[in-house]
Amino acid sequence: MGGIGATGFLLLAVIALLLFGPNKLPELGRAFGRTLKEFKAGTRELMAEDDDQAKRQASSSRIEVSGSDSAQPEAGRAEARRLPE
Repeated sequence: MGGIGATGFLLLAVIALLLFGPNKLPELGRAFGRTLKEFKAGTRELMAEDDDQAKRQASSSRIEVSGSDSAQPEAGRAEARRLPE
């Protein structure tokens, strides 16, 4: 129910043509296209930064987990070397 139909789109185009004139519409279209392109580029940069941060956090958590795993076998070896009481 929230979409613009063909009639609504045609009405918007006629209003834009009357307000801005036929000479100004291509300039407005180009400006809108450039703005949309910049917005998409900025969004991609933010998404890439978020992905980089997530990868860094994942790799640092893997290092912490593997570091704690390597400490456990050393503790087991130390107990194995103990002399019985």
